[in-house]
Amino acid sequence: MTSLDQASLPAIVDAAARGAAEIQAENIVVLDVGDVFGITDHFVIASGSNPRQVRRIAEEIEAHVRAAGGEGAKRVEGVREAVWILLDFGEFVAHVFHTDTRSFYDLERLWSDVPRLDWVDPEAPPSSTASGQSMSTSRQ
Repeated sequence: MTSLDQASLPAIVDAAARGAAEIQAENIVVLDVGDVFGITDHFVIASGSNPRQVRRIAEEIEAHVRAAGGEGAKRVEGVREAVWILLDFGEFVAHVFHTDTRSFYDLERLWSDVPRLDWVDPEAPPSSTASGQSMSTSRQ
């Protein structure tokens, strides 16, 4: 299986991850599900510590995708509750979770057989990589 590399991500997927990072989302992960899912190519997964931050992350993802030349989300679910917001952009799906909800559903474990990228904002100060986010590719 090929590894997932940040430089090879489609521009709108990278833009979505950057949007999440801008609102200080936690544990931003990109999964390449295209070979096994068929409906979409990538999942962008991020989490926030409270419903307000979850909503803001989702809004910023959509704004960054549009700024990168992508269309807005074709479908959005979960905004009112803001414990799991799903943004379907067609080419990729963004999942923005409340931290506890993300732990419960554990999408990364469910999709552990696909290439994974723990996304790191290249413009972030070096201290953010020390907090546990590393740009590694792995299969778990």
